[in-house]
Amino acid sequence: MKLAERLKELRAGKNLRQEDVAKALDIAVRSYCRYEYGEREPGASVLWRMADFYGVSIDYLVGRSGDRR
Repeated sequence: MKLAERLKELRAGKNLRQEDVAKALDIAVRSYCRYEYGEREPGASVLWRMADFYGVSIDYLVGRSGDRR
C-alpha cells in the first residue's frame, strides 16, 4: 500500500476531513490533498508529524511495513 492510500485509510478511520488533518499538522490543506492524491510526497518533518498524529510508524505510513508500530 502506498502513502496516499494509507493517508486516506487512516483519515477515514478517524472520521476526519482533509481540512482537519491539515490544521492538526500545521500544513496547507492543498498540500495535504496532494499527498492523499499521490501528487506530492511530504518531507521528513511532515512525515514525522503524520506518523505521530495517526499513531503509526513511518514505515507503516509509507507502506514498508504492515505493522502499525
